[in-house]
This record gives sequence, C-alpha cells and structure tokens, in this order.
Amino acid sequence: MGKNKKKIGVVYSTNPDYQYNYDEPKNESAPANDQQNLRVMIDRKARKGKAVTLITGYQGSSNDIENLGKWLKKKCGVGGSVKNREILIQGDHKKKVIDMLIKEGYTNTKGVGGG
Repeated sequence: MGKNKKKIGVVYSTNPDYQYNYDEPKNESAPANDQQNLRVMIDRKARKGKAVTLITGYQGSSNDIENLGKWLKKKCGVGGSVKNREILIQGDHKKKVIDMLIKEGYTNTKGVGGG
C-alpha cells in the first residue's frame, strides 16, 4: 500500500506548499509476559452448546495476539480464532491452556468460572 492510500483528512489541495498528514501505524508495545493479566474461561454462548476456551485480557499488538493464538491452537491440536482481542480455542482446554501460559511466563493467568 503506497503513501497515497494512507492520506487522511484531505482528498485534494490546490496549495502547492500543502503537506499531507499520513496516518502512521501506532507502535503498540506489549507488556512483559509476567505483566499480562490473562483470563481463561469456558464459553458456550451462541455456539449451539459447544464449548470453547476463551482467553481475554491480552495487551499488545494484533500481530502478537495472533501469534499467541496460533501457538495455543497448535499446542492443543484444535482450531480456533482471534476476534475482538480474544483468543478462542475449540473445545474445553481450560486447564491445559492455563498450564501452558504459566509455563510460557504468563504468571498472572487465572481461570474464570467453574470447570
């Protein structure tokens, strides 16, 4: 995507000295793993009774949360997705996910709800 696609606020200017403002990507720096407050729960809402493991509370860039979700799906051997800054892992893997996250240094990981 070229710079012309990122121009914001002005479509066209007749002023030859006008400087365009470009939308610079935000540099989101994720806190260290032990500073993350992750919550792991089992969710069945709007899923026709099927359970998913839901991980919330991740702070950091979209790329980082995508990579964490991909790693968790691979370790659990199931599918899932990352939507609205939440990681969904298909099936009831709450205990396994909590253990893996703590082992990776996410020491503030907590289970929410029963089960």
